[in-house]
This record gives sequence, structure tokens and C-alpha cells, in this order.
Amino acid sequence: MTKSSKNLLGRFLFQDKGILPTGKLLITCLLLSGLLLVGTFFGLSWTQIFILNGLFIALSLLDLLVSPFKREVDVERSIPDQMERGLEYVVELKIRNTSSRGMVFRIMDGIPQSFQTSFPLTGKVAPDSAITMSYDVVTPVRGDYELTKLYLRYRSSLGLWEKQKTVQLHDKVKVIPDLTETKKVMEDAQQFLLYEGVKIRRQQSGAGEFSKIRNYVLGDDPRKINWRQTAKLREVMTNEYEPEHGKYITILIDCGRMMGMELKNGNRLERSLEAALTVTAAALQNGDYVSVLAFSKDVKVYIPPAKGMAHLQTILHRMYHLEVDAAESNYAAILHYVQTIQKKRSLLLLFSDVHTFLHEDSALFYLQRLRKQHLFLTIGIEDETLVTRMKTPPVDVQQAMMKSMAQKQMLVKKREKAKWEKQGLLMVEAREEKLAATAVSYYIDLMNRGLL
Repeated sequence: MTKSSKNLLGRFLFQDKGILPTGKLLITCLLLSGLLLVGTFFGLSWTQIFILNGLFIALSLLDLLVSPFKREVDVERSIPDQMERGLEYVVELKIRNTSSRGMVFRIMDGIPQSFQTSFPLTGKVAPDSAITMSYDVVTPVRGDYELTKLYLRYRSSLGLWEKQKTVQLHDKVKVIPDLTETKKVMEDAQQFLLYEGVKIRRQQSGAGEFSKIRNYVLGDDPRKINWRQTAKLREVMTNEYEPEHGKYITILIDCGRMMGMELKNGNRLERSLEAALTVTAAALQNGDYVSVLAFSKDVKVYIPPAKGMAHLQTILHRMYHLEVDAAESNYAAILHYVQTIQKKRSLLLLFSDVHTFLHEDSALFYLQRLRKQHLFLTIGIEDETLVTRMKTPPVDVQQAMMKSMAQKQMLVKKREKAKWEKQGLLMVEAREEKLAATAVSYYIDLMNRGLL
């Protein structure tokens, strides 16, 4: 296909630039041809036919003169430079007409194919004026995107010819993970967990750092009553303790092949990233040091430990573009790497596929060594298909076989988990919508119990 033919094809596909006939022009041309054909039966000469066709062409070309010139039409785009995955955002387009002639337009934005929206947008602009239109867009895939073009078609009130203009607009958009649950934790971790159906357990009596003195309420430990303040205020006052701050949390995110399994909302890696950011927000808000390591067969991203809410932005901008690799995860090499870089005692929080991790016997040696210094917790997403098969009633032979195989796989998984947990390695599975709440709940529970 030659360059000229590509330009012509792009012109008809709402791309490139040029002038195109409208449906009204084609219909009018067909009607005129039909009338001229009938006229030949009533003595209409060829000279008259050529004159009438010439007048029609001149009239149609007059339509181009009463429509604005391309230099008199401009478009501006206003789009957020950062969007969260799966959420709806509004993009505004400002169409400006500086000519003395009005126009009717259709417009399409040159957004990436993964963006979900509806086009084209239609409207009308009066002479020497501007209007603002908007459309909703959903970005289901994380990453960096660049929007460079916008396609505009407009015509006059006659509507016989349509001019097409390609506007060069350069906007960069960064699609990051969904931070809805992270924001809830930052507002109130306890309310977030209660909303998800999980309650933070009470910490051990007298454990942690002194926080404040408050009124005694029913259920408080009498041993924590502050008798000095009670005598001074003539009200029963009690001491309140909170977990010690400044602990080290190391979050490990598996980006191997099994993390690409599709779920109701994204895949396992998407949900793990969102849960990891939620735990990170909770830990940083609690004054702990957080480091993040993403891996598959090799280390993809490593972020050294730091504290403070500003560190959350550092982690977010280093992790938002992570993708699933086609290779299997090398747990043994990654755990050995963790052992070399993390010298201080910390909570190792691994987001991975528990079923795959259970069969990595090569990683058990490194985990046993890490367990002597660190606290290890693996969190994964439960296999919804396996759970559904286990609950399916055996109405026929095929369903009975499928249910028995699902039960067998579950028994094998429980047996392997028990073997690893005997080594002091805790493993948890949660539903995809409960993953973030479960991870935060276990983190807070381990901190409150003073196990770190």
C-alpha cells in the first residue's frame, strides 16, 4: 500500500486530514442522477444534463466556502496526568471557532486502545465562540501513556462536505494502581477493617510504648489504672499503650507467571499491588520502616527501607508499571537476596500464589535461616474455582469426580501448609476483595502482639 493510499484510507477512518463528502451529499447526488435519468425520457438533452450537474457541483463547493477554515478551528484537551486503575475520570475538550461562520462537528480523541470510553462526540459551535465538552474514561491497564493526536470533523449548516483536521496535542498520563483501600486505611485503619468485617485484636497488657492517659471504660485491664491521675482528677483514669514504632517491614511482591491469573477485577498481581500499597500506608502511618522488593526470576524493583508518608509516593512511582513475567519465580534466589540486604529483624510479607510456593522445596532451606532472624508471612488469593467445585453438589458422576478432585487438592494444600507452618512460616489465603483487609489485619495483629 502506497503512502497516498494510506492517507486516503486514514482519511475515511477518521484519521489524517482532508475533505470528505457527507451522506447528505451522496444522497442528493443519487436523487439528482435519478431525476436526470427520468428527464432523458422527456427530451432532456445532454447539454442540459451537464449544465445541471455543473450547477450542483458549484453549489456543493459553495458549502466549503461557508464553513470555517482549518486555521480558524482549534481544540484543547484537559486530562489528569495521573489516574488510578479501574476508576472513572473526566476529560474535557475545548473547541474554539474564531471564524464568522458556525459549524457542526464530530470529534474523536486519539486515546490508547486500552482506555474505555465512547466516541465520537458531537456538537455545534456558534461563530466566534467556544464550547467545552467532556467524556468519561476508565483506564484498566497500568503504565505510562502518551496522547498525541485528536481528530476533528466539522461542516457548515448545509452539511454537504466535511472537513477533517488532526490536532497535535501532547499529554502524558500515568495509570497507577487503585488506591481506594489505601485511602481508607490512611483515614482510619480500624474503621477500614471493621468495614471489611475484621476487628483489630487487643494488644498484650502493658506491651508497647506509652501513648496517653484516658478515662477508664468497661473492659479495660485494671492493672493499667493510673492511680495518681485518678486521685488528682477524681475519675478513674487508665494508661493506654500502642505498639512500638520504628519496626522494619519488608514487602515481597511476586511477579511470576502464576500471578497473571485473571480474577473478577484484574489479575493476581493487580490485587497484590493494591494490597501491598495498603499495608505500606498502614505501616508508614504507624511510624515503621518499609522496603519493597518485586521479583520474578530476578529482582525487578528494590526500594530500600524508609519511613514517613512521603516514602509512599516513592514506592508508588517505582511500582506502578510492574507487569507479570512469563517466567517462573525463583524463590530461592530472591530469599537469598533478602538475606543479604536485610540485616535488621523485620516482618517479611510475601504476596504470592500460595499453591505454587508450597511446592518450592528449594526455598525451605533459606526460609528456615530467615526464620531465625525475621518474621515471615505469605499472603495469597484463594482459588475461587477450587472452592466453588468443593461446594458443588454431586448430582451426577462428572460433578462427583470434579468435587472429589477439588477436595483432594485442598487436602494436599492443607498438608503442605501444615508442614511449612511447623517451621514457623505462616501462610494465609483470602478472597480477592478481602486481600488488603486481611494483610493489614495480620500486620496490626503481629505488631500488637509484639512478635517483631
